Amino acid sequence: MLTKDEVQHIAALARIGITDKETEKYQKDLSAILDYFKELQKLGTEGIEPISHITGRFNVLREDEVEDFGDLGKEAIMKNAPETKKGFVKVKSVL
Repeated sequence: MLTKDEVQHIAALARIGITDKETEKYQKDLSAILDYFKELQKLGTEGIEPISHITGRFNVLREDEVEDFGDLGKEAIMKNAPETKKGFVKVKSVL
């Protein structure tokens, strides 16, 4: 079990102020979490492939594709731009 000093040290590292009552609560909670990790470390995971998704889903995004709309398409797009300069859409600077 974590000591009160250890909990207060963790709180200081996280730059949060905690009361004595909260120190006791976090002492129990953090100790329970650490105990659970000790239980997890007992599991034999050798030979088990790491997985990134439990559900087996995969990325459904499509590849970017360049479509040429020709000069007429470009003109139609540029008409919607609030401001243009030398054939480009002019936007406010970000930085």
